[in-house]
Amino acid sequence: MDRFTALRAFVRIVERRSFSRAAEDLGLPRATVTDAIKALEQRLGVRLLHRTTRVVVPTLEGEAFYGRCLRLIADMDDAEAAFRDVPPRGPLRIEVHGTLGRHLLFPHLPDFLQRYPDIELEVSEGDRYVDLLREGVDGAIRVGTLADSDLAARRLALLREVTVASPPYVQAHGRPESIASLAAGHQMVGYRSSATGQLIPLEFQQGGQVRHVPLPARVRVSGADAFLGAALAGLGIIQAPRYRMDPYIARGQLLELLPGMPPTPSPVSLVYPRNRTPSPRLRVFIDWVAAVFEHAG
Repeated sequence: MDRFTALRAFVRIVERRSFSRAAEDLGLPRATVTDAIKALEQRLGVRLLHRTTRVVVPTLEGEAFYGRCLRLIADMDDAEAAFRDVPPRGPLRIEVHGTLGRHLLFPHLPDFLQRYPDIELEVSEGDRYVDLLREGVDGAIRVGTLADSDLAARRLALLREVTVASPPYVQAHGRPESIASLAAGHQMVGYRSSATGQLIPLEFQQGGQVRHVPLPARVRVSGADAFLGAALAGLGIIQAPRYRMDPYIARGQLLELLPGMPPTPSPVSLVYPRNRTPSPRLRVFIDWVAAVFEHAG
């Protein structure tokens, strides 16, 4: 293994905390990666990694070397890209929040794959918070306000939100006509934030201000499908992106509540590690997905 490939292997091991996962990401035998790191440590005369039976972590010297490796790899990638007029190629791992993949991303993916036939795309969909570096993910499409300063972000869209409940729920609890009337026996389906672990209160825009209204929640969920399913079953009020609720409203399965006081729109962003220069395949994906989401919501 040449020195530059060994540096890439070291960076991937630090990020994945595993020789095996790093080797899999790079498409190399684990033994080859292990031997390359041993040779690298011998050449530098320092120990770069602490190895245990469960995890691999960098030493102090390894942390310092990791930062330098990132800059070297980024410079080399930029230099090669400047002189090689070739289309982007290779694997690209993207994580998509909730149901955005099924409703807004996958319908357009044939176009992306036709434009870039040499990119191999792996998309994971879920509601949990994904550590991009540790899990080897190149980028993630996330909904909501971003708080992680270790991530660079590109805003893709603002999704309009709507407040809804099922007809059986409204029949049993009444249709609220104001925020104050929500206190008269209403309940929500509790949605637990993957970032904070807390239930997200209802939110309304009224008179230029945003009001947060926590309601009792006998049913609490942590997934988008369960959230919708609980509302359809009449278990409480929910707030969700309008693009997903509109078909159910049109069929009469859900009723819009308090339409004059909608929740604030939810920002959608594509995030990636700030300390890693985006690969050519990630850059073209970011530009493409930004155009797809331009008219979303």
